[in-house]
Amino acid sequence: MKYIITPIALAIAMSTALPASASIFMYDDASDLDTEAKKDWDASAELGLLYTSGNTKTETLRSKLSAARDYENWRHKGVIDYYRAEQENQTTGVTATTGDKLFISAQSNYKFSPESRSSLFVFTSYEEDKFSGYEYQGTVAVGYGARYRYSESLFADYEIGPGYSLNKPIINGVVQEQESSAILRIAGNLVWDVSKNSKFNALAATEIGEVNTKSRAEVSISANVNSSLALKFSISGTHNSFLDDPSKEKLDTETAVTLVYSF
Repeated sequence: MKYIITPIALAIAMSTALPASASIFMYDDASDLDTEAKKDWDASAELGLLYTSGNTKTETLRSKLSAARDYENWRHKGVIDYYRAEQENQTTGVTATTGDKLFISAQSNYKFSPESRSSLFVFTSYEEDKFSGYEYQGTVAVGYGARYRYSESLFADYEIGPGYSLNKPIINGVVQEQESSAILRIAGNLVWDVSKNSKFNALAATEIGEVNTKSRAEVSISANVNSSLALKFSISGTHNSFLDDPSKEKLDTETAVTLVYSF
């Protein structure tokens, strides 16, 4: 499990009472915006850093850029998520990369009317993570989406539709030929404004293919430090049901404490 701790964030959290809530967006997030008044994009940048020295020297970086817009008949959202970790061998002095992952996704939903809960979506994603057993994995999917509001502070998005995936497996360090497969994408996202100061978010998405089923899940809770900064704690995981390289783990998890700046 990978841990990313933001010292600045922890210091602020310990010394500051957390007021006023902020909009936090993540991969497959659902923003409940005012479709009549909101015309501009909501964007946020997320950063977590970890440095250690002494008997163990490591450097870890977690960064994420997100954007969302909900206006009239359209809802758009996208994310760029990057993670990198390096560790120095104390005997040889050689620094080795122990993690290097890039994930990009974009989605547009066309609502049947500005007030409609139903929509048609187009989703695409691309991931590079050579430590996962794949040089890259890409997905395109289209289908039906629905948003259900259970209370003023709680709503959820549900989506299902067919798609297509492309990937390049890595076996014993050797990149293989590109593979492709038809998939069925199923996704859900729950957003709960716990209070004026905090927000809970949970998402799960699975892409069922002919050989491999890839699933992603994330649970997070965030609280405002001020009108622009928020402290976020998240636990996420990615699972592949089949890997060509049996030496690789099927499940990768990540636990992070980060600062989020909204603009």
